[in-house]
Amino acid sequence: MGIFAGTYQIGSMSTVSQEEADTFMSEFEELVMDIDGFGIFAHNTTIALPMFIPGFGVAWGLFSAWSTGFAFAAITTTAPILEQVPPLAILFLSPFGLMELTAYSLGISRSFILIRAISNPLVFAY
Repeated sequence: MGIFAGTYQIGSMSTVSQEEADTFMSEFEELVMDIDGFGIFAHNTTIALPMFIPGFGVAWGLFSAWSTGFAFAAITTTAPILEQVPPLAILFLSPFGLMELTAYSLGISRSFILIRAISNPLVFAY
């Protein structure tokens, strides 16, 4: 959980130019224009499932954390009032942030545990 939150924080501290932020926001608005509950579920599932792949899941999860933080940085560039909101507050104080943090941390940790079990032959001895 700590590594995910730290990587998210690093992403949120990224410097985003106004042009990059405008591009991100236009793509984001187009993406969520017609999304419903099932669409959100499908999107989150496609992000979370690769996190269970041994080894790769750790890198994928950390990239997901960084890109979520970067998205927050882009949003704060277009809406400066959000600069007063600490990025980790959104992650730890909102129900959606807590669910994302828990689910992604489970996926990342299982990926690490699986790669460790595969690389350690003593685990398969019994």
